[in-house]
Amino acid sequence: MNAIVTPVPADPEQLETLGIRPLTDFEHCRDDPRPTARLASVRQAAEGFRERMLGQGTPVRYYRTVDLIRAPYPTRYGLYNAARVPSPYMHILNRMFVIQYDSPVGLKTLLFSPSDIDGNRETPFFKRLSRQMGPLSGPLDGFLAPVLHRVEDALAIAGIAPEQVDFISYDHLHTQDVRKWLGADGQPGYFPRAKLLVMQQEWASTQALLPPQRDWYCPRGIEGIDPARIVLLPGSVQLGDGVALVHSPGHTEGNHSLVAHTPDGLLVSSENGVSADSYSPRHSRIPGVRRYALETGMEVILNGNTQESGLDQYISMVMEKTIAGPTRRHPDFCNVVPSSELSAYWAFPGLRPTFSFGELTYGAPIRTSGEKR
Repeated sequence: MNAIVTPVPADPEQLETLGIRPLTDFEHCRDDPRPTARLASVRQAAEGFRERMLGQGTPVRYYRTVDLIRAPYPTRYGLYNAARVPSPYMHILNRMFVIQYDSPVGLKTLLFSPSDIDGNRETPFFKRLSRQMGPLSGPLDGFLAPVLHRVEDALAIAGIAPEQVDFISYDHLHTQDVRKWLGADGQPGYFPRAKLLVMQQEWASTQALLPPQRDWYCPRGIEGIDPARIVLLPGSVQLGDGVALVHSPGHTEGNHSLVAHTPDGLLVSSENGVSADSYSPRHSRIPGVRRYALETGMEVILNGNTQESGLDQYISMVMEKTIAGPTRRHPDFCNVVPSSELSAYWAFPGLRPTFSFGELTYGAPIRTSGEKR
């Protein structure tokens, strides 16, 4: 097994050379020992952050989502304790986000959630699921885990060349094998210039996993990568005009959420929740969800496969929906676009999201290499 070399956490000067600056909006919001006080403090900070981001009035240059793959996922995880449906599984749709934005050091291109479909199948949970349900890479692909686009195809659809990509990032590293993109053991990666933006805590977790975590991380998914290709973020950061990565712990300790200013407002993305229903359960038409929310007072429904910190995840989801605000497309729901989203599928009855975004496009791709202009 190849050793993983741990990069040095980025300091403000190093971040500045990449056009990145730390955000202080959420500092100390979770310090109070009282959970209700932490929730109130985070909600207030999220309201201020939302107002500031919208007040800057500078949307990202280009925002596009491309659907990658649908995969089976246990209902008991995706809609934690809430859904009352016959199917033990739901279909979740994994999507990639392509963002171009201005930064102090020039135009930058970010890929959020570019999943290596083949490499990710080595994740222990999905390997075990494959043995139970039938191979997820073979004749049953079209039924259980249909591939809609691979990253290479999605990038071409979005009009971006591999050498244009400056950064890749994931809300967390569950199931991710990033070696194909960044290169490993001296072999070049598909993205010759890209760096991985990851929270320092998330990177540390991948190297010291407990059994409840280990089931969800791809073995060897980060081995042999040049440390120079990794940017360890100390916390929430602003990447440039209209785009930020906000630390949203809970689903994992190092989870973060993408925030992008678009013509439809602030769009927030992570896998803390798997549907619009997760963030507005009292408006859900999924059997059981509305009733559960009313009976328990739950404001959000967690994606609960690991439960590293349920209270933190709950607070983070409230933070996300507060930053996002209501969507213009359906005011009962929020501008939260999950990175892996519940999608209707005939084989998993009763599980149809009340509202979903579909693929989104704002602006047009800018065909430059991203150097300082």
